[in-house]
Amino acid sequence: MNRLAGRVALITGGGDGIGRASALAFSREGAKVVIADINAALGREIAKAIGENAFFVETDVTREESVRAAVEAAVARFGKLDTLFSCAGGSLPGDKPVTELDLSVFEHTIGLDLKGTMLACKHAVPRIVAAGGGAVINMSSGAALRGASPAQVYTAAKGAIVSLTRSMAGTYAKDNVRVNCICAGRIDTPRVRRTYGLPGRPGGVADPQDASGQVKAYPFWVGKPEDIANIALFLASDESRMITGAAIAADGGRSAY
Repeated sequence: MNRLAGRVALITGGGDGIGRASALAFSREGAKVVIADINAALGREIAKAIGENAFFVETDVTREESVRAAVEAAVARFGKLDTLFSCAGGSLPGDKPVTELDLSVFEHTIGLDLKGTMLACKHAVPRIVAAGGGAVINMSSGAALRGASPAQVYTAAKGAIVSLTRSMAGTYAKDNVRVNCICAGRIDTPRVRRTYGLPGRPGGVADPQDASGQVKAYPFWVGKPEDIANIALFLASDESRMITGAAIAADGGRSAY
């Protein structure tokens, strides 16, 4: 129960879904957790549930000053920062092949997924270095590892996160900072339910990628937020001290065969 004892973790998108599950998992293992989310109601709710070892800071990851303020608030509250889980992100139903794409979808998706991840890293990494090292975990997607997704901007943004992760791992290894990313499959979160629905589960709309057939072929493809939170917990802990620059596929094998 003390795998992250003494650690301070900043989790973007920590109010809901994977970020929320990760905030709970990190705190159970002894970390102090800073929940950075644009949704104040959800962020305050999970911070209150965790208690004195967590607090919420309203954060828009697409705005540099907002991200900088979140990092500085974490250090001011807990004295240091040694773990970043850059989890905020998402996709839009209007994400299509590039020949059919509206530019507003491109700008929104690149801004949220890629720019948001970059800004979190830009401002958190110097503080992690100052703390003597630690871990950065970026959220990518199984879509980044294959070529069959019609959501081409989301795929591109998540693919860029894989490359950013590998480049950062090489740059900051000398500072004792490990940088990895998780390439998640479809996860049963409120956002995914709203956008796609999930086979055999209520809510959402029909999945244009024929999710029912995909789940039959890849029965572990649809996961729970806790599945990804457990991987993030491992990557944040000393148990993964030999892992850096990795893009860990957590998509039920869909990207492997």
